[in-house]
Amino acid sequence: MNKNREIYILFFVLIAFFIVSVVYLSFGWLDIWGEGLGIITAAAITLAMYSFLYKDNPVFKIAENLFVGVAMGYSIIIVWYNILKPDVFEALILPVFKDTGNAPQYSVIVPTLLGLFMFLRLSSKLSWLSRWSFAFIVGMGSGIAIPNFINAILLRQLEPMLTPLYSGSFWGTVNTLLVLIGVVSVLFYFFFSLEHKGPIGGISMVGIWFLMIAFGASFGYTVMARMSLLIGRIQFLLKDWLGIIQ
Repeated sequence: MNKNREIYILFFVLIAFFIVSVVYLSFGWLDIWGEGLGIITAAAITLAMYSFLYKDNPVFKIAENLFVGVAMGYSIIIVWYNILKPDVFEALILPVFKDTGNAPQYSVIVPTLLGLFMFLRLSSKLSWLSRWSFAFIVGMGSGIAIPNFINAILLRQLEPMLTPLYSGSFWGTVNTLLVLIGVVSVLFYFFFSLEHKGPIGGISMVGIWFLMIAFGASFGYTVMARMSLLIGRIQFLLKDWLGIIQ
């Protein structure tokens, strides 16, 4: 019975969307030969994606697989025209087999082989060669990320600790004092060599409050980002598709 009800709901939504689209196209509110067909397609995919709020359904799965397929196809085209074609095909392969006036760049062979080794994960006998590629990527990524992390997080966190407490303004001094209390109390909370009792327990409790505020702010920032995306899609549906708002 529940399955039949879901089929009826899905069939009703599809019919309603089809009727609305036909009405808008018939009255010329959407131009089928211009942007109208693209707007209707985007509206259908948007509604299909948000149908997951009701529950997992075939329409959502179709939209999800379509999104993954389009994203993968777009990524392949971008990689070919921005990386493989200029840096490998035109720089190495084409000069080897054709006189282009440019000498082949043999230094591209090593990164090209590392890239090809990643496809060997599909081979049970040669999959061990892909570890060289992943080791290179992890090492390079760590080498790039660690200095940036130290500069953006650790040094930026230590900077207020090394500035004078009185900065010339009342609120600047309060801000510096809060950073000082927050950093010291959180470090006390993660100091597990001593039992959290007495003064150490009180300072650790202050550190817990600072951590909870930081986690809450991070969660709130994430919710705001998602709500911003939701507002953008609702504006698209009400403005570009239905034309209710201007």
